[in-house]
Amino acid sequence: MRGGGHEGCTRFRVRTLVYLSQRERPLVPPTGSNYERELKGLLQGEPESLDRYTRALSASERSRLRDTPTTPFLVVRAAGSFGFDLVALRSEFAFPVEVKASSSDTIHFSAASGRADKQLYAHRRTVERVGLIVVYAYRRLGHRGGDPWRLYATGTSRSAGRSAFLLGRLPPVETTREGNAVLRWESGLPLSRFLELVSLLTTPVAAPAA
Repeated sequence: MRGGGHEGCTRFRVRTLVYLSQRERPLVPPTGSNYERELKGLLQGEPESLDRYTRALSASERSRLRDTPTTPFLVVRAAGSFGFDLVALRSEFAFPVEVKASSSDTIHFSAASGRADKQLYAHRRTVERVGLIVVYAYRRLGHRGGDPWRLYATGTSRSAGRSAFLLGRLPPVETTREGNAVLRWESGLPLSRFLELVSLLTTPVAAPAA
């Protein structure tokens, strides 16, 4: 062989494959869980959550939240309990919450073999017996320059008291001509407006001076 026997020889590149065990792989929490935690912090009036949230809001939207830290909810994760994500509790009322997130301006419940549609009807049957409402919270991903959250409600004629009040103020989960549920982001109630309504609804009215 010429040149020390190296000419004519095939050169191979050796690639080293590194396998990470399950413990070594970086843990990335599910996106849905991130937004459940975000909404949980906002409903509970946590200062850090409110500070991050209000940075993108207009001055008028921020003014709606001045009483939120003093009128918070107790919010518990409810995964596995009737399929709800969260349950928001106050002395005056309570409601389960289903959290959705999408970069689209519309969420079709008929997607994914209609699983969300079936879940919606199961939610309605669950709360119908006790006169509660279900709140759907829609987080618009990538939204800039304003409130990224929109809220909707579904309930029954048995809803009464403050639950009925909220049902009347929150836009309904819409139904298409084909009978499938849909959330249209533009039709929802901004979260900042909802928190303002809750504050007005639960703030004691001072008795008139004698």
